[in-house]
Amino acid sequence: MTPTPAVLVLEDGRAFPGSSFGAVGETLGEAVFCTAMTGYQETLTDPSYHRQIVVATAPQIGNTGWNDEDDEGARIWVAGYAVRDPSRRTSNWRATGSLQDELVRQNVVGIAGIDTRAVVRHLRTRGSMRAGIFSGDAFTSIENALERVQAQPSMLGADLASEVSTTKSYTIEPVGDVRYTVAAVDLGIKTNTPRMFAQRGVRVHVVSANTTIDQILALKPDGVFLSNGPGDPATAGGAVALTQAVLERGLPLFGICFGNQILGRALGRNTYKMKFGHRGINIPVVELETGRISITAQNHGFALEGEAGEEFDTPFGRAVVSHTCANDGVVEGVRLLDGRAFSVQYHPEAAAGPHDAAYLFDRFVNTMGGNN
Repeated sequence: MTPTPAVLVLEDGRAFPGSSFGAVGETLGEAVFCTAMTGYQETLTDPSYHRQIVVATAPQIGNTGWNDEDDEGARIWVAGYAVRDPSRRTSNWRATGSLQDELVRQNVVGIAGIDTRAVVRHLRTRGSMRAGIFSGDAFTSIENALERVQAQPSMLGADLASEVSTTKSYTIEPVGDVRYTVAAVDLGIKTNTPRMFAQRGVRVHVVSANTTIDQILALKPDGVFLSNGPGDPATAGGAVALTQAVLERGLPLFGICFGNQILGRALGRNTYKMKFGHRGINIPVVELETGRISITAQNHGFALEGEAGEEFDTPFGRAVVSHTCANDGVVEGVRLLDGRAFSVQYHPEAAAGPHDAAYLFDRFVNTMGGNN
């Protein structure tokens, strides 16, 4: 069977021809690359990848197929998927189907057979940019495809958290006795996050991104959690205001990824769009107070402004830049010096990925127990 031709077109006019992978058609999004060697199912279903075309740096993708257990979201959230060599055979005892079939089932347009090394080098040099994948009847010419790509909105200024957040609150019960209760604000929360809390005896009420402080307080939580999520944090004024209201009431607070940016903005820091972001499961982070280095999973294209170890005043007390990336010095965490609120840019709940930073969940549990 002759493969259907496809092309990946970037907004600067660079085009990479290949063959269709997954659904045939057209998709638009921001082209980004992920350096993870494993965990493509978790990547594809991570709500933080909403409206992004993910380029896999690992040369072969799909050998472990698809299963019913490893999704990090309710569906595949990526806008498109670009790979070099899709596996022709699924070989894993947990697999319930193939990656190709799942992409088709969920109507996710992808491309295979392209030089992903060349794409990644281009994005590292020029930065993440708007892109599109076109296959079958959706592709007429490079000129028309480029016009479609350039007409789409930029990720800068995109308000996306509300698009991936739950519309109905739900509760995850703990394993064993209930030690504490957490209100988790869903800005694009991953499935493994409530699971990590549950393993520590924490009942988790997952609430929508537009939840009010009164609705939070009605749950009588011992702490509040801000999840990961997609988009530009500068557009998330509602989440920032909610965070400030939580801090005013002295409730313990923990944020991850997008939640780190929200806490930072609530403390008066600015955010900026990175050139090509951090996406992978192999990124080293330094905890500045202890010198401890964790290998972390990350997925973000925006970051907080600040310098390693910088202390600053906030309406809620003094705060500090607590973590930075060992590769490039990007801010990876902030905390109030009194210990009641802290956040990290990376994913201590990583699945798939390293578990070096899972202790942060224990730290938050201790904070809720009054042991800062």
